[in-house]
Amino acid sequence: MVNLLLAIIYLAFISLGLPDSLLGSAWPTMYPQFGVPVSYAGIVSMIISGGTIVSSLQSDRMTRWLGTGKVTAISVGMTAAALLGFSLSRSFGMLCLWAIPYGLGAGSVDASLNNYVALHYKSRHMSWLHCMWGVGATLGPSIMGFALTAGSGWHMGYRYISFLQIGLTAVLVLSLPLWKGSRQTGAAQVHGKALSLREIIAIPGAKEVMLTFFSYCALEQTSGLWASSYLTLHKGIPADTAAGYASLFYVGITIGRALSGFLTMKFDDVRMVRMGAAVALAGVFIMLLPLANSYTLAGLVLIGLGCAPVYPCLIHSTPAHFGADRSQAIIGVQMASAYAGTSLMPPVFGVLAGSITVALLPWFLLAVLLMMMYTHQKLVSIKAG
Repeated sequence: MVNLLLAIIYLAFISLGLPDSLLGSAWPTMYPQFGVPVSYAGIVSMIISGGTIVSSLQSDRMTRWLGTGKVTAISVGMTAAALLGFSLSRSFGMLCLWAIPYGLGAGSVDASLNNYVALHYKSRHMSWLHCMWGVGATLGPSIMGFALTAGSGWHMGYRYISFLQIGLTAVLVLSLPLWKGSRQTGAAQVHGKALSLREIIAIPGAKEVMLTFFSYCALEQTSGLWASSYLTLHKGIPADTAAGYASLFYVGITIGRALSGFLTMKFDDVRMVRMGAAVALAGVFIMLLPLANSYTLAGLVLIGLGCAPVYPCLIHSTPAHFGADRSQAIIGVQMASAYAGTSLMPPVFGVLAGSITVALLPWFLLAVLLMMMYTHQKLVSIKAG
Protein backbone atom coordinates (compact mmCIF):
# COMPACT_ATOMS: atom_id res chain seq x y z
CA MET A 1 0.00 0.00 0.00
CA VAL A 2 2.87 2.34 0.83
CA ASN A 3 4.48 1.76 -2.56
CA LEU A 4 1.12 2.30 -4.29
CA LEU A 5 0.67 5.64 -2.53
CA LEU A 6 4.20 6.67 -3.48
CA ALA A 7 3.47 5.80 -7.13
CA ILE A 8 0.35 8.00 -6.97
CA ILE A 9 2.41 10.85 -5.51
CA TYR A 10 4.87 10.48 -8.40
CA LEU A 11 1.97 10.77 -10.83
CA ALA A 12 0.76 13.85 -8.97
CA PHE A 13 4.16 15.53 -9.39
CA ILE A 14 4.10 14.84 -13.13
CA SER A 15 0.64 16.39 -13.11
CA LEU A 16 2.01 19.47 -11.32
CA GLY A 17 4.48 20.05 -14.13
CA LEU A 18 2.12 19.45 -17.06
CA PRO A 19 0.38 22.88 -17.07
CA ASP A 20 3.40 24.97 -16.01
CA SER A 21 4.85 25.52 -19.49
CA LEU A 22 1.60 25.55 -21.44
CA LEU A 23 0.95 29.28 -21.49
CA GLY A 24 4.37 30.11 -22.90
CA SER A 25 4.15 27.47 -25.64
CA ALA A 26 0.56 28.32 -26.64
CA TRP A 27 0.53 32.12 -26.26
CA PRO A 28 1.91 32.97 -29.74
CA THR A 29 -1.23 31.39 -31.23
CA MET A 30 -3.58 32.55 -28.46
CA TYR A 31 -3.11 36.31 -28.27
CA PRO A 32 -4.04 37.11 -31.91
CA GLN A 33 -7.34 35.27 -31.44
CA PHE A 34 -8.15 37.32 -28.34
CA GLY A 35 -7.07 40.57 -30.01
CA VAL A 36 -4.71 41.56 -27.20
CA PRO A 37 -1.01 42.56 -27.17
CA VAL A 38 1.58 39.83 -26.75
CA SER A 39 2.54 41.38 -23.39
CA TYR A 40 -0.83 40.36 -21.91
CA ALA A 41 0.61 36.93 -21.19
CA GLY A 42 2.14 38.61 -18.16
CA ILE A 43 -1.33 39.49 -16.85
CA VAL A 44 -2.49 35.87 -17.01
CA SER A 45 0.77 34.70 -15.47
CA MET A 46 0.48 37.19 -12.60
CA ILE A 47 -3.10 36.10 -11.83
CA ILE A 48 -1.99 32.48 -11.69
CA SER A 49 0.98 33.37 -9.50
CA GLY A 50 -1.24 35.44 -7.21
CA GLY A 51 -3.55 32.47 -6.76
CA THR A 52 -0.67 30.15 -5.95
CA ILE A 53 0.67 32.55 -3.33
CA VAL A 54 -2.74 32.86 -1.63
CA SER A 55 -3.40 29.12 -1.59
CA SER A 56 0.15 28.34 -0.42
CA LEU A 57 -0.33 30.62 2.58
CA GLN A 58 -3.60 28.81 3.37
CA SER A 59 -2.15 25.31 2.94
CA ASP A 60 -1.53 24.79 6.66
CA ARG A 61 -5.13 25.59 7.51
CA MET A 62 -6.52 23.49 4.65
CA THR A 63 -4.32 20.46 5.35
CA ARG A 64 -5.18 20.43 9.06
CA TRP A 65 -8.86 20.62 8.15
CA LEU A 66 -9.07 18.15 5.26
CA GLY A 67 -5.83 16.15 5.29
CA THR A 68 -3.25 15.85 2.53
CA GLY A 69 -5.18 13.36 0.39
CA LYS A 70 -8.34 15.46 0.12
CA VAL A 71 -6.42 18.70 -0.42
CA THR A 72 -4.46 17.06 -3.26
CA ALA A 73 -7.57 15.60 -4.91
CA ILE A 74 -9.54 18.87 -4.65
CA SER A 75 -6.61 20.96 -5.87
CA VAL A 76 -5.90 18.77 -8.91
CA GLY A 77 -9.65 18.81 -9.64
CA MET A 78 -9.63 22.62 -9.55
CA THR A 79 -6.66 22.72 -11.90
CA ALA A 80 -8.39 20.27 -14.27
CA ALA A 81 -11.53 22.43 -14.31
CA ALA A 82 -9.47 25.57 -14.92
CA LEU A 83 -7.60 23.97 -17.84
CA LEU A 84 -10.90 22.88 -19.33
CA GLY A 85 -12.12 26.45 -18.85
CA PHE A 86 -9.04 27.72 -20.69
CA SER A 87 -9.87 25.44 -23.61
CA LEU A 88 -13.42 26.84 -23.75
CA SER A 89 -12.44 30.51 -23.37
CA ARG A 90 -13.34 32.78 -26.26
CA SER A 91 -12.27 36.08 -24.67
CA PHE A 92 -9.30 37.34 -22.71
CA GLY A 93 -11.57 38.18 -19.77
CA MET A 94 -12.72 34.57 -19.51
CA LEU A 95 -9.12 33.43 -19.63
CA CYS A 96 -8.32 35.69 -16.68
CA LEU A 97 -11.29 34.34 -14.70
CA TRP A 98 -10.22 30.74 -15.23
CA ALA A 99 -6.67 31.69 -14.21
CA ILE A 100 -7.93 32.21 -10.64
CA PRO A 101 -8.82 28.54 -9.86
CA TYR A 102 -5.80 27.54 -11.95
CA GLY A 103 -3.46 29.28 -9.48
CA LEU A 104 -5.40 28.40 -6.35
CA GLY A 105 -5.33 24.69 -7.21
CA ALA A 106 -1.65 24.64 -8.13
CA GLY A 107 -0.49 26.33 -4.93
CA SER A 108 -2.46 24.10 -2.56
CA VAL A 109 -1.33 20.80 -4.06
CA ASP A 110 2.29 21.96 -4.30
CA ALA A 111 2.60 22.95 -0.64
CA SER A 112 0.58 20.04 0.74
CA LEU A 113 2.31 17.31 -1.27
CA ASN A 114 5.79 18.69 -0.62
CA ASN A 115 5.16 18.68 3.12
CA TYR A 116 3.79 15.14 3.09
CA VAL A 117 6.84 13.84 1.24
CA ALA A 118 9.21 15.81 3.48
CA LEU A 119 7.65 14.20 6.56
CA HIS A 120 7.30 10.63 5.35
CA TYR A 121 9.90 9.85 2.70
CA LYS A 122 13.66 10.06 2.33
CA SER A 123 15.39 12.92 0.54
CA ARG A 124 16.04 10.85 -2.60
CA HIS A 125 12.30 10.63 -3.23
CA MET A 126 11.96 14.40 -2.96
CA SER A 127 14.66 14.84 -5.63
CA TRP A 128 13.15 12.21 -7.90
CA LEU A 129 9.66 13.62 -7.43
CA HIS A 130 10.84 17.05 -8.52
CA CYS A 131 12.55 15.36 -11.45
CA MET A 132 9.08 14.03 -12.33
CA TRP A 133 7.84 17.62 -12.23
CA GLY A 134 10.45 18.32 -14.91
CA VAL A 135 9.11 15.41 -16.95
CA GLY A 136 5.62 16.91 -16.73
CA ALA A 137 6.90 20.39 -17.61
CA THR A 138 8.54 18.87 -20.70
CA LEU A 139 5.49 16.83 -21.72
CA GLY A 140 3.09 19.77 -21.47
CA PRO A 141 4.55 21.79 -24.37
CA SER A 142 4.98 18.57 -26.35
CA ILE A 143 1.27 17.81 -26.04
CA MET A 144 0.46 21.42 -26.96
CA GLY A 145 2.82 21.17 -29.94
CA PHE A 146 1.08 17.98 -31.08
CA ALA A 147 -2.30 19.72 -30.95
CA LEU A 148 -1.00 22.72 -32.91
CA THR A 149 0.78 20.71 -35.62
CA ALA A 150 -2.25 18.45 -35.99
CA GLY A 151 -4.36 21.52 -36.71
CA SER A 152 -6.51 21.09 -33.59
CA GLY A 153 -5.48 24.45 -32.16
CA TRP A 154 -4.42 25.53 -28.69
CA HIS A 155 -7.93 24.88 -27.37
CA MET A 156 -7.45 21.12 -27.81
CA GLY A 157 -3.96 21.28 -26.32
CA TYR A 158 -5.41 22.62 -23.09
CA ARG A 159 -8.26 20.14 -23.32
CA TYR A 160 -5.91 17.17 -23.64
CA ILE A 161 -4.05 18.24 -20.49
CA SER A 162 -7.34 18.82 -18.65
CA PHE A 163 -8.46 15.27 -19.51
CA LEU A 164 -5.23 13.91 -18.05
CA GLN A 165 -5.80 15.98 -14.91
CA ILE A 166 -9.40 14.76 -14.64
CA GLY A 167 -8.14 11.18 -14.85
CA LEU A 168 -5.61 11.86 -12.10
CA THR A 169 -8.32 13.47 -9.95
CA ALA A 170 -10.32 10.24 -10.20
CA VAL A 171 -7.25 8.23 -9.18
CA LEU A 172 -6.64 10.54 -6.22
CA VAL A 173 -10.25 10.26 -5.05
CA LEU A 174 -10.06 6.46 -5.21
CA SER A 175 -6.75 6.53 -3.31
CA LEU A 176 -8.07 8.55 -0.34
CA PRO A 177 -8.12 5.51 2.00
CA LEU A 178 -4.37 5.08 1.43
CA TRP A 179 -3.64 8.50 2.91
CA LYS A 180 -5.27 7.45 6.19
CA GLY A 181 -2.75 4.64 6.76
CA SER A 182 0.11 4.45 9.18
CA ARG A 183 2.16 7.05 7.29
CA GLN A 184 -0.38 9.81 7.90
CA THR A 185 0.80 12.69 10.05
CA GLY A 186 -0.05 12.80 13.70
CA ALA A 187 -3.34 14.11 15.01
CA ALA A 188 -1.66 17.11 16.57
CA GLN A 189 -0.38 18.26 13.21
CA VAL A 190 -3.53 17.57 11.23
CA HIS A 191 -6.06 18.86 13.72
CA GLY A 192 -4.05 21.37 15.76
CA LYS A 193 -4.35 25.13 15.51
CA ALA A 194 -3.16 26.65 12.26
CA LEU A 195 -0.54 29.36 12.64
CA SER A 196 -1.17 32.90 11.43
CA LEU A 197 1.27 34.52 9.02
CA ARG A 198 2.60 36.74 11.79
CA GLU A 199 3.21 33.70 14.02
CA ILE A 200 4.98 31.87 11.21
CA ILE A 201 7.30 34.76 10.40
CA ALA A 202 8.17 35.09 14.10
CA ILE A 203 9.58 31.53 14.14
CA PRO A 204 13.42 31.67 14.25
CA GLY A 205 14.75 30.99 10.76
CA ALA A 206 11.44 31.60 8.96
CA LYS A 207 12.50 34.90 7.38
CA GLU A 208 15.82 33.37 6.33
CA VAL A 209 14.23 30.37 4.64
CA MET A 210 11.69 32.60 2.88
CA LEU A 211 14.51 34.73 1.46
CA THR A 212 16.38 31.57 0.46
CA PHE A 213 13.41 30.32 -1.55
CA PHE A 214 12.81 33.77 -3.04
CA SER A 215 16.44 34.01 -4.17
CA TYR A 216 16.57 30.46 -5.51
CA CYS A 217 13.46 30.90 -7.65
CA ALA A 218 14.75 34.26 -8.86
CA LEU A 219 17.90 32.44 -9.99
CA GLU A 220 16.06 29.57 -11.68
CA GLN A 221 13.31 31.55 -13.39
CA THR A 222 15.51 34.42 -14.55
CA SER A 223 18.02 31.95 -16.01
CA GLY A 224 15.31 30.03 -17.84
CA LEU A 225 13.47 33.09 -19.14
CA TRP A 226 16.40 35.25 -20.24
CA ALA A 227 19.05 32.72 -21.33
CA SER A 228 17.88 32.70 -24.94
CA SER A 229 17.81 36.51 -25.17
CA TYR A 230 21.28 36.69 -23.59
CA LEU A 231 22.69 34.22 -26.11
CA THR A 232 21.13 36.07 -29.05
CA LEU A 233 21.60 39.71 -28.08
CA HIS A 234 24.95 39.48 -26.29
CA LYS A 235 26.65 36.41 -27.76
CA GLY A 236 25.32 36.80 -31.30
CA ILE A 237 23.85 33.30 -31.56
CA PRO A 238 20.89 33.07 -34.02
CA ALA A 239 17.52 33.18 -32.24
CA ASP A 240 16.34 29.72 -33.35
CA THR A 241 19.63 28.14 -32.28
CA ALA A 242 19.69 30.08 -29.00
CA ALA A 243 16.22 28.79 -28.08
CA GLY A 244 17.45 25.23 -28.35
CA TYR A 245 20.63 25.98 -26.42
CA ALA A 246 18.69 27.74 -23.66
CA SER A 247 16.70 24.55 -23.08
CA LEU A 248 19.96 22.95 -21.90
CA PHE A 249 19.41 24.78 -18.62
CA TYR A 250 16.22 22.77 -17.97
CA VAL A 251 17.89 19.59 -19.19
CA GLY A 252 20.55 20.24 -16.55
CA ILE A 253 17.91 20.62 -13.83
CA THR A 254 16.02 17.47 -14.82
CA ILE A 255 19.11 15.27 -15.14
CA GLY A 256 20.59 16.84 -12.03
CA ARG A 257 17.56 15.97 -9.93
CA ALA A 258 17.68 12.37 -11.11
CA LEU A 259 21.35 12.20 -10.05
CA SER A 260 20.71 14.10 -6.81
CA GLY A 261 18.40 11.34 -5.65
CA PHE A 262 21.38 9.00 -5.55
CA LEU A 263 23.71 11.56 -3.98
CA THR A 264 21.28 12.15 -1.10
CA MET A 265 21.97 8.57 -0.01
CA LYS A 266 25.46 9.76 0.98
CA PHE A 267 25.06 13.49 1.74
CA ASP A 268 22.51 15.25 3.93
CA ASP A 269 20.21 18.02 2.72
CA VAL A 270 22.41 20.89 3.93
CA ARG A 271 25.47 19.56 2.11
CA MET A 272 23.41 18.93 -1.02
CA VAL A 273 22.23 22.55 -1.05
CA ARG A 274 25.78 23.80 -0.56
CA MET A 275 27.17 21.57 -3.30
CA GLY A 276 24.41 22.65 -5.67
CA ALA A 277 25.09 26.31 -4.95
CA ALA A 278 28.83 25.77 -5.55
CA VAL A 279 28.19 24.14 -8.94
CA ALA A 280 25.79 26.96 -9.93
CA LEU A 281 28.38 29.51 -8.81
CA ALA A 282 30.97 27.88 -11.07
CA GLY A 283 28.51 28.12 -13.96
CA VAL A 284 27.90 31.83 -13.33
CA PHE A 285 31.64 32.55 -13.19
CA ILE A 286 32.13 30.76 -16.53
CA MET A 287 29.43 32.98 -18.06
CA LEU A 288 31.20 36.06 -16.71
CA LEU A 289 34.48 35.20 -18.41
CA PRO A 290 35.15 36.45 -21.98
CA LEU A 291 35.25 32.95 -23.44
CA ALA A 292 33.87 31.25 -26.55
CA ASN A 293 30.13 30.55 -26.81
CA SER A 294 30.64 26.87 -26.05
CA TYR A 295 31.86 27.81 -22.57
CA THR A 296 28.80 30.00 -22.04
CA LEU A 297 26.58 27.02 -22.89
CA ALA A 298 28.57 24.87 -20.46
CA GLY A 299 27.99 27.56 -17.83
CA LEU A 300 24.23 27.40 -18.39
CA VAL A 301 24.25 23.62 -18.01
CA LEU A 302 26.26 23.93 -14.79
CA ILE A 303 23.79 26.47 -13.39
CA GLY A 304 20.97 24.01 -14.17
CA LEU A 305 22.85 21.12 -12.57
CA GLY A 306 23.58 23.29 -9.54
CA CYS A 307 19.96 24.34 -9.20
CA ALA A 308 18.81 20.71 -9.29
CA PRO A 309 19.27 19.67 -5.64
CA VAL A 310 18.57 23.04 -4.02
CA TYR A 311 14.76 23.26 -4.16
CA PRO A 312 13.90 19.64 -3.22
CA CYS A 313 16.55 19.43 -0.48
CA LEU A 314 15.47 22.75 1.03
CA ILE A 315 11.91 21.47 1.23
CA HIS A 316 12.92 18.08 2.59
CA SER A 317 14.96 19.70 5.36
CA THR A 318 12.00 21.77 6.59
CA PRO A 319 10.79 19.32 9.29
CA ALA A 320 14.37 18.97 10.56
CA HIS A 321 14.79 22.75 10.75
CA PHE A 322 11.38 23.68 12.15
CA GLY A 323 9.74 20.52 13.51
CA ALA A 324 7.04 18.28 12.02
CA ASP A 325 4.25 20.18 13.79
CA ARG A 326 5.17 23.43 12.02
CA SER A 327 6.46 22.10 8.71
CA GLN A 328 3.22 22.57 6.75
CA ALA A 329 2.94 26.19 7.83
CA ILE A 330 6.59 26.84 6.97
CA ILE A 331 6.36 25.06 3.62
CA GLY A 332 3.30 27.19 2.82
CA VAL A 333 5.27 30.43 3.22
CA GLN A 334 8.23 28.84 1.43
CA MET A 335 6.03 28.13 -1.60
CA ALA A 336 4.59 31.64 -1.44
CA SER A 337 8.10 33.11 -1.34
CA ALA A 338 9.14 30.88 -4.23
CA TYR A 339 6.22 32.06 -6.37
CA ALA A 340 6.98 35.68 -5.43
CA GLY A 341 10.58 35.25 -6.60
CA THR A 342 9.38 33.57 -9.79
CA SER A 343 6.90 36.36 -10.52
CA LEU A 344 8.87 39.46 -9.55
CA MET A 345 12.56 39.00 -10.31
CA PRO A 346 12.54 38.06 -14.03
CA PRO A 347 10.63 41.29 -14.84
CA VAL A 348 13.13 43.23 -12.70
CA PHE A 349 15.93 41.89 -14.84
CA GLY A 350 13.84 42.68 -17.92
CA VAL A 351 13.86 46.34 -16.88
CA LEU A 352 17.63 46.24 -16.40
CA ALA A 353 18.15 44.51 -19.74
CA GLY A 354 15.94 47.02 -21.53
CA SER A 355 17.37 50.14 -19.92
CA ILE A 356 21.03 49.07 -19.71
CA THR A 357 22.03 45.78 -21.39
CA VAL A 358 21.15 42.09 -21.37
CA ALA A 359 24.87 41.43 -20.80
CA LEU A 360 24.14 42.02 -17.07
CA LEU A 361 22.49 38.59 -16.81
CA PRO A 362 25.46 36.75 -15.20
CA TRP A 363 25.94 39.59 -12.70
CA PHE A 364 22.24 39.51 -11.80
CA LEU A 365 22.38 35.73 -11.35
CA LEU A 366 25.51 36.11 -9.22
CA ALA A 367 23.75 38.59 -6.93
CA VAL A 368 20.68 36.42 -6.28
CA LEU A 369 22.82 33.28 -5.91
CA LEU A 370 25.05 34.93 -3.29
CA MET A 371 21.91 36.11 -1.47
CA MET A 372 20.59 32.55 -1.48
CA MET A 373 23.88 31.17 -0.12
CA TYR A 374 24.02 33.83 2.59
CA THR A 375 20.43 33.34 3.82
CA HIS A 376 20.78 29.54 3.74
CA GLN A 377 23.91 29.74 5.88
CA LYS A 378 22.07 31.99 8.34
CA LEU A 379 19.25 29.43 8.48
CA VAL A 380 21.68 26.60 9.21
CA SER A 381 23.41 28.71 11.86
CA ILE A 382 20.09 29.43 13.60
CA LYS A 383 19.30 25.71 13.68
CA ALA A 384 22.78 24.88 15.00
CA GLY A 385 22.47 27.57 17.66
